[in-house]
Amino acid sequence: MIYQVYPRSFADGNGDGTGDIAGIRSRLNHLSALGVDAIWYSPWYPSPMADAGYDVADYRDIDPVFGTLAEAEALIAEAHALGIRTIVDVVPNHCSDVHPWFQAALAGGPDAPERELFWFREGRGPDGDLPPTEWVSSFGGRTWTRTTNPDGTPGDWYLHLFAPQQPDFNWDHPRVRAEFEDILRFWLDRGVDGIRIDSAAMLAKDPTLPEATPDGPNPFVDVDAVHEIYRSWRRIADSYPGERALIGEVWLPDHERFANYLRPDELHAAFNFDFLGCAWEPAELRACVDATLAAHAPVSAPATWVLSNHDVTRHVTRYGRTDTTFSFAAKREGVPTDLELGTRRARAAALLSLSLPGAAYVYQGEELGLWEVEDIPYELRQDPMWERSGRVDPGRDGCRVPLPWTGDTPPFGFSPDGSAGPWLPQPADWKDRTVRAQTGDPHSMLELYRAAIAIRRADPALGDGELIWLPAPAGVLAYRRGDGFRCLVNLSDVAVPLPPHERLLLASGPLDDDLVPPDTAVWLRTTEEPGGPAAPA
Repeated sequence: MIYQVYPRSFADGNGDGTGDIAGIRSRLNHLSALGVDAIWYSPWYPSPMADAGYDVADYRDIDPVFGTLAEAEALIAEAHALGIRTIVDVVPNHCSDVHPWFQAALAGGPDAPERELFWFREGRGPDGDLPPTEWVSSFGGRTWTRTTNPDGTPGDWYLHLFAPQQPDFNWDHPRVRAEFEDILRFWLDRGVDGIRIDSAAMLAKDPTLPEATPDGPNPFVDVDAVHEIYRSWRRIADSYPGERALIGEVWLPDHERFANYLRPDELHAAFNFDFLGCAWEPAELRACVDATLAAHAPVSAPATWVLSNHDVTRHVTRYGRTDTTFSFAAKREGVPTDLELGTRRARAAALLSLSLPGAAYVYQGEELGLWEVEDIPYELRQDPMWERSGRVDPGRDGCRVPLPWTGDTPPFGFSPDGSAGPWLPQPADWKDRTVRAQTGDPHSMLELYRAAIAIRRADPALGDGELIWLPAPAGVLAYRRGDGFRCLVNLSDVAVPLPPHERLLLASGPLDDDLVPPDTAVWLRTTEEPGGPAAPA
């Protein structure tokens, strides 16, 4: 199981209200007790923070707000001593506009050689005052910003698929490729066990810069040239001792093209966003699981199961709504949400995701049952999505609120002495969601996760291996792993009987005698061999 740490919001070690490496080191015992196998850290590099660290100014150092490179090396070593591996986030599609290469490209004017490392192009129209294309940014608005020449006249334009402060690299240039290969070696040399690749499908662009059309190939997503980049990265990873993993953030609707990134000489794994965005509906969840396993089988790659991350609405909130899906095109805020229902479903989803074949990812706070914070005052919001969308897209701040550790009032032990308020405000109602409040409470979300992860680590039937669907009542998902493990998830609106079993291993909620209530999952130990075809969900 891989645990995602968003450093700004995990734990604050120096009392300035912002999470840091010292805070992470002080809370490693929590992750060890949880039973995590690896920690994935969101970017911690020097950055102006125009996009919360995904605008990187230096890929070989640590931003002072988080600590020092020496502290990061100590964190890697301390985690290894606890049996926990380290995955760092690399952002190869773009950098910060204060990166030395981009600053040199601007300062040198149209003839600067550094411009070849980015996408500088002349504008359209008689005066060049129109952008080279009408591509739309992932953050809303244009993907091109016009420069000003050293003499003050309007210049050409540069490409940024995200914010203007995040210019895109030109991956057709060998210097860019060599630079990132060296960056990979830099972190692998420091004992890092894996690289998570941000926006992994977006590095290569169609150099002719065609307009994006609904019926044609996307000129800046999933361009075939991207695969040679990852083949070179795989050769680097394979040259190191032990197991070094490359994990891609790949948002693609086409399962076959998604699987291309997982061929034996490319990435080891990629995030399963179909599962993350899937509705809490039995037929849709089963179809998603089947499609995921089918897509991974031809390339013999492990599937991944993700419920939340630093970019999406927390699933306790999503599952408490009438529409339980997630998509960036339809993010909502202020929608009626039943948090009790969402929490009950989130508990069941934990047992579902942790018992499927492959790797499970847990986003920080998921194990505490945290919900999306939707009432952050407008003036405190920091996500560029909020302003660039004209304050229509609520942004991602609501899932990035600092974690509650101890106490009855904010900042809930996030900072050592509480002298500085956290960088985003925490809800007062989180007093029952702190690590301390939940530790030892057999009914808490935290203890559910601890118990489930312990069983997952101890049972050889879980993790890799096959999944066999079992006959089940309408609205119920049931499957077995190996010969002795069974999972049942009741997504119907009526209680259903427990199937024959030797022992109840774990339940996501209280059972009514031998009945499994709605929105409840159970793990069972059984040696009974099921027969007959699986019933439809």
